[in-house]
Amino acid sequence: MALELRQSLKLSQQLVMTPQLQQAIKLLQLSRLELQQAIREELETNPILEEAQEGAPEGEEAPEEQAGPGSEEAATTSENTSPPGEEPRLRSESGLIDRIDWNYYFEDGGASEGRGERERDEDDGRPYYENLLTRKPTLAEYLEWQIHLSDADEDLRHIASYLIGNIDENGYLKVSAEEAAGTLSESVEAVENAIARIQALDPTGVGARDLRECLMIQAREKGEEFALPLKILSDHFDLFSRGDLAGIARRLRISKEAVREAYQKLVSLSPKPGREFSGDDVHYITPDVYVAKVDNQWVITLNEDGQPRLRLSSYYRRLLSDGESLPKEDREFLKQKVNSALWFIKSIQQRQRTIYKVVESIMKLQHDFLDRGPKYLKPLTLRDVAEEISMHESTVSRVTSGKYVYTPHGIFELKYFFNSGLNREGGEEDIASKSVKEKIREIISSEGGEKPLSDQELMRLLRNQGIRIARRTVTKYRAQLGMLPSSKRKKLF
Repeated sequence: MALELRQSLKLSQQLVMTPQLQQAIKLLQLSRLELQQAIREELETNPILEEAQEGAPEGEEAPEEQAGPGSEEAATTSENTSPPGEEPRLRSESGLIDRIDWNYYFEDGGASEGRGERERDEDDGRPYYENLLTRKPTLAEYLEWQIHLSDADEDLRHIASYLIGNIDENGYLKVSAEEAAGTLSESVEAVENAIARIQALDPTGVGARDLRECLMIQAREKGEEFALPLKILSDHFDLFSRGDLAGIARRLRISKEAVREAYQKLVSLSPKPGREFSGDDVHYITPDVYVAKVDNQWVITLNEDGQPRLRLSSYYRRLLSDGESLPKEDREFLKQKVNSALWFIKSIQQRQRTIYKVVESIMKLQHDFLDRGPKYLKPLTLRDVAEEISMHESTVSRVTSGKYVYTPHGIFELKYFFNSGLNREGGEEDIASKSVKEKIREIISSEGGEKPLSDQELMRLLRNQGIRIARRTVTKYRAQLGMLPSSKRKKLF
């Protein structure tokens, strides 16, 4: 078979993203804290970029630390910027930078020679900030601490350490004795002994493998007064979990009042003993946008607090303008860094404009929400906003991811305002799914505890309000709201 060379033409289209465009897209989807971190990293890597000082004119050169590395000429031409009556920091006549008088800075708050840190603490009367830092121990750390304080031998500590690592945040052991024994190459009896040692630790009920065992551990700890509740747990847990007091009374042949009293004791026990160690720390959210009503008009304000104001270094700009004396490689390097800095500043400005346009469109389409609250949310999709502002859906998705807006009704993620809709009877405008969830929440919150409404009854009430919804949809929305079914919402006493 003969081999030959041929030339052919082929026409094709492909998307090519420049590094600058990739950077702009990356900045667009960053959250507020991530953006601040990206700016700090760019300031560290690009010498052309600098942070504008508060109150300084845009074209004014920064003090000596920003005047350029080792430039005596820059120091010579610098103006005296010290306040009247104070010693100037720059001596323009000599062109030399004044030495810092460290003794002046350490006169009041610092430590003199020979003083230790303890003396400094006592003089000041306040402890160091580092000495005040603390954190809440995790459940695993707390259990390990108790095991090491006990008289357990080395083998038991080794097994207990493995078991503690398999206890979840609620305090339940998520590995069986057989699995642990196989992993550790230990006997099942030794693992069971370690489990029993863990279950004797604080908090009471930790290390249980299911709810029944957890409650039984706590009931045994309570003593003789929990004898009947312990019997109910051991012999009739199925009826207890359903709240069937009459069935328990029939099986035990005792009065219903005695069962009710035992049931009250059982519900006082903790079903999640590790909850107090769970990481429910408060996380504060700083909104990216504020929406407030001013003179009967909704005003949108971007939150730029804490975001550095960027500009090009005047020192390097002058260096480039007089760049004939610079080597070619240095001049090309500076030009590249200038272009990179300009594009970075432009990308941040474009990000702010895009966020403003997206929020403005969302608030325009969700005007009833601003005036009347979450119950009046309308169905909204990314495409609706994208068509409103003439952008692509992917751009709107990036903008709304991880961004928060402050409204008179609370702080919401921008994704919150996008939701599907349900049809209404009579040709009325569709209603948002989140509005339906709010209605379900209100109905359940206002119902009586003795006769809670079933999902079928919730569906009838919503249909009476003109909302066409299926029972399975009501069940799904109720579960998403974290609300129990009617059989478990009933108050027994």
